[in-house]
Amino acid sequence: MFLSKVHIPWQQAKNPYQFHQALWKLFPDCDDAERDFLFRVEQFQSGVGAHVLLQSALKPEGSEQSPLLLAQREFALNVPKSQRLRFRLRANPIKTIKDSGKGTVEKKGKTFTRTVRVPLLHEEQQQAWLERKFQGFALLETLIVQPEPVMYFRKPKEGRSGKIQTVLFDGVINVTDQAQFAAQILHGIGPAKAFGCGLLSVARV
Repeated sequence: MFLSKVHIPWQQAKNPYQFHQALWKLFPDCDDAERDFLFRVEQFQSGVGAHVLLQSALKPEGSEQSPLLLAQREFALNVPKSQRLRFRLRANPIKTIKDSGKGTVEKKGKTFTRTVRVPLLHEEQQQAWLERKFQGFALLETLIVQPEPVMYFRKPKEGRSGKIQTVLFDGVINVTDQAQFAAQILHGIGPAKAFGCGLLSVARV
C-alpha cells in the first residue's frame, strides 16, 4: 500500500466532484480499472487548491501536470490483534429508507419500493453508525465527533447538482480481528468514497 500527499489546483479543487477525476490522473494506465484508492482532503484554500492524503494499492505516478505528487511512502498492513490505535475518518453517516414517492423498481421478478439515503444528523446516531461499521474488527474506546459543513457538488456532464453531509471522527480503537481490520483499511468505510470519505487513518497510541 502507498500513502501519498497530493496537491490539487483550485480549478479542479473548487468542485468536490472533480477531486476523484483529478486523482485518477496519477494512475495513467488504469483507465478501465475499478477504483482502488481512497483519499481525504486535509487542507483547502479558496483560490489556491487542496492538499489531499491519498491511499492506494498501486504506486501513483507523479508528473509536472496537475495534480502534483508532493510526498509518498509505502507501508504494510501488519497490525496485531489487541493493538490500540488512534484513528481519523471522514465519513458520510447515512441510513437507507423506503420512499414510495420515488416509485418502484423490478428485481428478479419482484417489485420493490425505491429507497433513498438520508443523512444521520444527531451525534448519538453518528456514533452508533460508526460502532456498527467497526463491529467485527475493532472496539471503539474514545471518540470525538466534529460536524462539518454540507458539501455541495456539481456533475457537469449530467447537468445536475447534489450535496452530502460529512462528519470527521477522531478517537482510539482496539483491534479485535487482524484480517478484517486490514480489509477495512483497504476498502474504506461507508459511502461517498468518490467525495473523499471512507479513508481510515491510524497510528499507534
